[in-house]
Amino acid sequence: MSQLNRRTVLAGIGAGAAAMAVAPKLARADKAAADEMVSKLIGGVKPQEGKVKIKLPQIAENGNTVPFTVTVDSPMTEASYVKAIHVMADGNPSPGVASFYFTPTGKAEVSMRMRLGKTQNVQAVALLSDGTAWQVSQEIKVTIGGCGG
Repeated sequence: MSQLNRRTVLAGIGAGAAAMAVAPKLARADKAAADEMVSKLIGGVKPQEGKVKIKLPQIAENGNTVPFTVTVDSPMTEASYVKAIHVMADGNPSPGVASFYFTPTGKAEVSMRMRLGKTQNVQAVALLSDGTAWQVSQEIKVTIGGCGG
């Protein structure tokens, strides 16, 4: 077993500092990246406004744990139901927050918490069984970022 000495510790600290100095800044997503991800998830269908509602605070004092609820106006029958809900945050390192998949029973509603790095837009897109897509977007102000921001 090797013993730590002052020289080994200082060399490790120096190597860590050098790595931090040359490491690139953590990239952030943007609206275009979020829109591209949505397009891939819903198969290129053009989403329309309406049918989807998102409930989240206007201001998040702590971006580490931001609650949200997404609901979609759908009868949830075999003939007409929500197949999926996708939630995106366009200012996080990766825009994808969560995807939820449904069967034609119950209610098209989801609730959870997400992490947000900075003030940004959060959007929810629902893909319905008839092939249509519906979306909503809302800005949320984040005072203390939860993704290292």
